[in-house]
Amino acid sequence: MNRLGVAIVGCGLIGQKRAQALGDAARLVVCADVAKDRAERLAASAPGCTAVTDWTVAVNDPAVSVVLVATLHDSLAEITRGAIEAGKHVLVEKPAARNAAELAGLAELAAQKGVLVRVGFNHRYHRALQKAYAIVQSGDLGPLMFLRARYGHGGRVGYDREWRADPAKSGGGELIDQGPHLIDLARWFLGDFAEVDGFAATYYWDMPVDDNGFLLLKTASRQVAFLHASCTEWKNTFSFEIYGRDGKLDISGLGGSYGVERLTYYKMLPEMGPPETTSWEYPMADNSWRVEFAEFVEDIRLGRQPAAGLGDAVAALAIIDKIYKVSGYDHHA
Repeated sequence: MNRLGVAIVGCGLIGQKRAQALGDAARLVVCADVAKDRAERLAASAPGCTAVTDWTVAVNDPAVSVVLVATLHDSLAEITRGAIEAGKHVLVEKPAARNAAELAGLAELAAQKGVLVRVGFNHRYHRALQKAYAIVQSGDLGPLMFLRARYGHGGRVGYDREWRADPAKSGGGELIDQGPHLIDLARWFLGDFAEVDGFAATYYWDMPVDDNGFLLLKTASRQVAFLHASCTEWKNTFSFEIYGRDGKLDISGLGGSYGVERLTYYKMLPEMGPPETTSWEYPMADNSWRVEFAEFVEDIRLGRQPAAGLGDAVAALAIIDKIYKVSGYDHHA
């Protein structure tokens, strides 16, 4: 397969990470950003790449096969739709929209146009989570009972004046920022949730969106995901624990300020008591972005629906929508 021509729309931090993760199967053809200097800086990293300020120019470029959408939340769905209509495959960053309604009809449009859409739930591709998933799939943990997860950071001075604190741009606060990763991972391990309970609140930051989201999600077979996303965590934290009848998996850290990525497997013994314990540490650089994109390239080559697609984004956003509604956050009335 010839190297896929890629357009990146949104050349901030995530767009830059995406550019670095293209691998050998793709080449950067055009960079689009409302700030021309940002687009030009990223375009300068790839030979022959052009910079534009109009995303429609990028997605309609005949040399482009794949569009990576890494803008603010308020334009994710619109640009994804435009790229699909132009007949391009799309990788759109989570949460893919400000609410589930913005994604209505996109999956059908993609099928009609014969293109694939992947949603950037890159946490599935962290080494510790890949290893945990393999252990669960092997059956060694036994039937899963519940999982418990926390994801949080402490913000920074002025955080409540940034775009994430503006509901028109973000669609919400912490629950729609780091929350989608927790919800997606919970669905990956447990499947769909039949019952959704929870609460979002603003405890600390001076902003009209939430700084903490608490979720209690239940599958039809009564497996539970107990999740907490927070931007009053103060010490950056990622913790994901999976409980089966025959053991437990404990994932902590994501590298960088979240600490070394680590997976610990506690295997229950027949006599119970202290479990047999095995740990894996992954101190190397995070390769999740590269692994995720390489899988998308393979999806395109095989004509295979991506493992994390629009349906997963809609499912996560529907949960978030419900919690915002019951908590009195009317971001998109």
